Parts: sequence; C-alpha cells; structure tokens
Amino acid sequence: MPALRSHLVSWLLRLIAAGLLLQTLFFKFSAAAESVYIFGQLGVEPWGRIATGVLELAASLLLLLPRTTVLGALLASALMAGALLAHFFVLGISVQNDGGQLFAYALIILAAALMLFWIHRYGLGRFIPARFLPSFLQHT
Repeated sequence: MPALRSHLVSWLLRLIAAGLLLQTLFFKFSAAAESVYIFGQLGVEPWGRIATGVLELAASLLLLLPRTTVLGALLASALMAGALLAHFFVLGISVQNDGGQLFAYALIILAAALMLFWIHRYGLGRFIPARFLPSFLQHT
C-alpha cells in the first residue's frame, strides 16, 4: 500500500507542477502584456521570456514522463528559484496588482518539484554516474 500511495502522490505532484507550468506558457509565447512587463523589468525581454517558456515546456514534459521526472523536478526547481529571486529583488510579491498569484504559483511549483526530486532522487543514477553523486542520492 505505501508504494501505491507514493505513486499516487508522485502523480498528483507532477500534474500540479506541470499543469501550472503549462498554463503560463500561453502568456509567455503570446507576448501577453503582463509577461512582457515582467521580463522587461528584468531587462531580458523578449529573449528571456521565450527562453523561459521553452525551458518551462521542457520541465513540464520531463515531469510527466516517469523515467525523467527527476530531471524535470531539478529543472522546475531551478526555474522557480529564479522566479522567486526575481520576485524578491526586482518585481515584488504582487506584480501589476495580481495579488501575488504568480508568486504563489512559483512557490507551489517549487514545493512540488522539490518533493518530486526527493521521491525520485534515485532516478538520477540513470543520467549521472554514481561516482559523481553524493551518497544520499545513491540507491543502496
């Protein structure tokens, strides 16, 4: 039963993280005013907006594929850490009176991605030789 519960939790976290990431892609790729404003404030419009969208699409796909979930979790964690740093140091919590919605999305995705990384941490061995991994990431 615990294995089934872990499997269900993993899928729930994957769907939450990937769903939120995929939801925002339309705004990035369609050059929606809020996205243009955000990346303009960061000084990386339009290339930063497009590159971030491509990376978020890749993270979503990696999260949804069972063999690559751990890579998707790492990529999503890095992207959301960057988003949160942008909120803390440049944008503020609330962007254009969104009530902190984008900030909350970043926190939710980061939390889900970190939990997924922990659940699937031993999967890194498929991509990185064990001698390069710290012991807590090696399956014994």
